[in-house]
Amino acid sequence: MMFQPAWERLAGLAVVVALHAAALWGLWQHRLLPGPQEAMTLFVNFIVPPAPKAEELPTPPRPGPRPVARPQPRQLVAAVPVLSPAEYVAAPPPQPSPVIEASPEPMPKPLEAVTLDSELSASCPDRAAPGYPPLSRRMGEAGTTVLRVELDEQGHVSAARVATGSGFARLDEAALSAVKTWRCNPAQRNGQAVRAVALQAFKFVLQGN
Repeated sequence: MMFQPAWERLAGLAVVVALHAAALWGLWQHRLLPGPQEAMTLFVNFIVPPAPKAEELPTPPRPGPRPVARPQPRQLVAAVPVLSPAEYVAAPPPQPSPVIEASPEPMPKPLEAVTLDSELSASCPDRAAPGYPPLSRRMGEAGTTVLRVELDEQGHVSAARVATGSGFARLDEAALSAVKTWRCNPAQRNGQAVRAVALQAFKFVLQGN
Protein backbone atom coordinates (compact mmCIF):
# COMPACT_ATOMS: atom_id res chain seq x y z
CA MET A 1 0.00 0.00 0.00
CA MET A 2 1.39 3.38 -1.11
CA PHE A 3 1.43 6.08 1.57
CA GLN A 4 0.16 9.49 0.39
CA PRO A 5 1.78 12.56 1.76
CA ALA A 6 -0.21 14.88 4.03
CA TRP A 7 -0.37 17.78 1.61
CA GLU A 8 -2.01 15.63 -0.98
CA ARG A 9 -4.73 14.60 1.47
CA LEU A 10 -5.32 18.19 2.44
CA ALA A 11 -5.49 19.22 -1.20
CA GLY A 12 -8.05 16.50 -1.94
CA LEU A 13 -10.17 17.51 1.08
CA ALA A 14 -10.09 21.15 0.02
CA VAL A 15 -11.27 20.18 -3.47
CA VAL A 16 -14.17 18.20 -2.02
CA VAL A 17 -15.19 21.11 0.26
CA ALA A 18 -14.96 23.52 -2.66
CA LEU A 19 -17.16 21.30 -4.81
CA HIS A 20 -19.80 21.10 -2.05
CA ALA A 21 -19.73 24.82 -1.50
CA ALA A 22 -20.18 25.43 -5.23
CA ALA A 23 -23.12 23.00 -5.32
CA LEU A 24 -24.81 24.71 -2.38
CA TRP A 25 -24.33 28.15 -3.87
CA GLY A 26 -25.88 27.02 -7.11
CA LEU A 27 -28.89 25.61 -5.37
CA TRP A 28 -29.34 28.81 -3.37
CA GLN A 29 -29.18 30.90 -6.56
CA HIS A 30 -32.01 28.86 -8.09
CA ARG A 31 -34.13 29.11 -4.85
CA LEU A 32 -33.91 25.43 -4.33
CA LEU A 33 -32.75 25.99 -0.76
CA PRO A 34 -34.60 28.48 1.51
CA GLY A 35 -32.78 31.36 3.14
CA PRO A 36 -32.39 31.70 6.88
CA GLN A 37 -35.45 33.99 7.29
CA GLU A 38 -37.60 31.78 5.10
CA ALA A 39 -36.59 28.74 7.06
CA MET A 40 -37.64 30.45 10.28
CA THR A 41 -40.96 31.47 8.70
CA LEU A 42 -41.65 27.93 7.72
CA PHE A 43 -41.20 26.81 11.29
CA VAL A 44 -43.38 29.64 12.69
CA ASN A 45 -46.28 29.20 10.25
CA PHE A 46 -46.71 25.55 10.91
CA ILE A 47 -50.33 24.66 9.96
CA VAL A 48 -52.12 22.23 12.20
CA PRO A 49 -54.26 19.81 10.24
CA PRO A 50 -58.00 20.39 10.82
CA ALA A 51 -59.69 18.22 13.37
CA PRO A 52 -62.02 15.64 11.97
CA LYS A 53 -65.71 16.64 11.93
CA ALA A 54 -68.13 15.31 14.49
CA GLU A 55 -69.80 13.25 11.83
CA GLU A 56 -66.54 11.52 11.01
CA LEU A 57 -65.77 10.71 14.67
CA PRO A 58 -66.99 7.30 15.64
CA THR A 59 -69.71 7.66 18.26
CA PRO A 60 -69.14 5.47 21.26
CA PRO A 61 -71.91 2.99 21.85
CA ARG A 62 -74.44 4.21 24.42
CA PRO A 63 -74.79 2.03 27.46
CA GLY A 64 -78.13 0.31 27.50
CA PRO A 65 -80.55 0.80 30.43
CA ARG A 66 -79.63 -1.14 33.44
CA PRO A 67 -82.07 -3.84 34.26
CA VAL A 68 -84.18 -2.75 37.24
CA ALA A 69 -84.68 -5.46 39.74
CA ARG A 70 -88.37 -5.61 40.50
CA PRO A 71 -89.12 -6.02 44.21
CA GLN A 72 -90.59 -9.29 45.04
CA PRO A 73 -94.18 -8.97 46.33
CA ARG A 74 -94.29 -9.34 50.04
CA GLN A 75 -96.89 -11.64 51.41
CA LEU A 76 -98.46 -10.71 54.70
CA VAL A 77 -99.15 -13.73 56.75
CA ALA A 78 -101.30 -13.24 59.83
CA ALA A 79 -100.20 -15.30 62.71
CA VAL A 80 -103.12 -17.32 63.99
CA PRO A 81 -102.86 -18.07 67.70
CA VAL A 82 -103.27 -21.63 68.64
CA LEU A 83 -106.36 -22.00 70.80
CA SER A 84 -107.05 -24.80 73.14
CA PRO A 85 -110.35 -26.68 72.71
CA ALA A 86 -111.73 -24.93 75.80
CA GLU A 87 -111.14 -21.53 74.22
CA TYR A 88 -113.17 -22.35 71.10
CA VAL A 89 -116.37 -21.97 73.10
CA ALA A 90 -117.55 -18.39 72.74
CA ALA A 91 -118.15 -16.73 76.05
CA PRO A 92 -121.60 -15.17 76.43
CA PRO A 93 -121.63 -11.39 76.04
CA PRO A 94 -121.66 -9.50 79.30
CA GLN A 95 -125.07 -8.47 80.45
CA PRO A 96 -125.57 -4.71 80.47
CA SER A 97 -125.75 -3.31 83.91
CA PRO A 98 -129.21 -2.09 84.79
CA VAL A 99 -129.63 1.63 84.56
CA ILE A 100 -130.99 2.99 87.77
CA GLU A 101 -132.86 6.16 87.15
CA ALA A 102 -132.79 8.54 90.03
CA SER A 103 -136.26 9.56 90.91
CA PRO A 104 -136.58 13.32 91.11
CA GLU A 105 -137.00 14.67 94.56
CA PRO A 106 -140.53 15.87 95.13
CA MET A 107 -140.77 19.61 95.12
CA PRO A 108 -142.21 21.01 98.29
CA LYS A 109 -145.71 22.12 97.71
CA PRO A 110 -146.24 25.78 98.43
CA LEU A 111 -148.50 26.41 101.36
CA GLU A 112 -151.89 27.77 100.51
CA ALA A 113 -152.47 31.41 101.20
CA VAL A 114 -154.19 32.27 104.43
CA THR A 115 -157.28 34.48 104.28
CA LEU A 116 -157.22 37.11 106.98
CA ASP A 117 -160.46 37.56 108.90
CA SER A 118 -159.97 41.27 109.50
CA GLU A 119 -158.96 44.04 107.16
CA LEU A 120 -155.39 44.23 105.99
CA SER A 121 -154.75 47.39 107.93
CA ALA A 122 -155.02 45.45 111.19
CA SER A 123 -151.72 43.58 110.49
CA CYS A 124 -149.83 46.37 108.70
CA PRO A 125 -147.97 48.70 111.06
CA ASP A 126 -146.39 50.63 108.18
CA ARG A 127 -149.23 52.00 106.11
CA ALA A 128 -150.16 55.31 104.52
CA ALA A 129 -153.61 56.57 103.59
CA PRO A 130 -154.22 57.30 99.93
CA GLY A 131 -154.24 60.89 98.82
CA TYR A 132 -157.46 62.41 97.53
CA PRO A 133 -157.01 63.22 93.86
CA PRO A 134 -157.36 67.03 93.40
CA LEU A 135 -159.42 66.65 90.24
CA SER A 136 -161.78 64.23 92.00
CA ARG A 137 -162.12 66.74 94.87
CA ARG A 138 -163.00 69.59 92.47
CA MET A 139 -165.45 67.44 90.58
CA GLY A 140 -167.05 66.14 93.77
CA GLU A 141 -166.12 62.48 93.21
CA ALA A 142 -166.56 60.28 96.31
CA GLY A 143 -167.05 56.61 97.07
CA THR A 144 -165.59 53.44 98.59
CA THR A 145 -163.00 51.23 96.88
CA VAL A 146 -162.46 47.65 98.10
CA LEU A 147 -159.13 46.05 97.12
CA ARG A 148 -158.09 42.40 97.22
CA VAL A 149 -154.48 42.38 98.42
CA GLU A 150 -151.99 39.44 98.44
CA LEU A 151 -148.99 39.30 100.80
CA ASP A 152 -145.88 37.11 100.39
CA GLU A 153 -144.04 35.27 103.15
CA GLN A 154 -142.09 38.44 104.04
CA GLY A 155 -145.23 40.57 104.41
CA HIS A 156 -144.74 42.51 101.19
CA VAL A 157 -147.68 43.28 98.90
CA SER A 158 -147.13 40.98 95.93
CA ALA A 159 -150.39 41.75 94.09
CA ALA A 160 -153.45 43.97 94.41
CA ARG A 161 -156.58 44.44 92.37
CA VAL A 162 -159.93 46.20 92.65
CA ALA A 163 -162.57 43.91 94.13
CA THR A 164 -165.31 46.57 94.31
CA GLY A 165 -164.86 49.89 92.57
CA SER A 166 -165.93 53.30 93.79
CA GLY A 167 -167.32 54.25 90.43
CA PHE A 168 -164.43 56.61 89.72
CA ALA A 169 -161.18 55.35 88.20
CA ARG A 170 -159.13 58.13 89.78
CA LEU A 171 -160.20 57.07 93.28
CA ASP A 172 -159.49 53.38 92.56
CA GLU A 173 -155.99 54.18 91.21
CA ALA A 174 -155.25 56.30 94.31
CA ALA A 175 -156.18 53.35 96.55
CA LEU A 176 -153.98 50.90 94.58
CA SER A 177 -150.97 53.23 94.64
CA ALA A 178 -151.26 53.66 98.40
CA VAL A 179 -151.63 49.95 99.34
CA LYS A 180 -148.59 48.84 97.31
CA THR A 181 -146.35 50.83 99.68
CA TRP A 182 -147.60 49.07 102.81
CA ARG A 183 -145.39 46.78 104.92
CA CYS A 184 -147.26 44.15 106.92
CA ASN A 185 -146.53 41.34 109.33
CA PRO A 186 -146.45 37.97 107.52
CA ALA A 187 -149.22 35.56 108.32
CA GLN A 188 -148.33 32.45 110.39
CA ARG A 189 -149.45 28.83 110.10
CA ASN A 190 -148.05 26.28 112.54
CA GLY A 191 -145.27 28.70 113.37
CA GLN A 192 -144.27 29.13 109.68
CA ALA A 193 -144.70 32.27 107.61
CA VAL A 194 -147.14 31.83 104.73
CA ARG A 195 -148.76 33.92 102.08
CA ALA A 196 -151.96 35.73 102.95
CA VAL A 197 -154.95 37.30 101.22
CA ALA A 198 -157.02 40.10 102.69
CA LEU A 199 -159.56 42.74 101.72
CA GLN A 200 -159.02 46.40 102.37
CA ALA A 201 -161.61 49.14 101.93
CA PHE A 202 -160.78 52.78 101.21
CA LYS A 203 -163.57 55.35 101.71
CA PHE A 204 -163.21 58.63 99.88
CA VAL A 205 -165.44 61.34 101.53
CA LEU A 206 -165.45 65.05 100.74
CA GLN A 207 -165.35 67.35 103.79
CA GLY A 208 -168.52 69.29 104.48
CA ASN A 209 -170.86 66.72 102.94
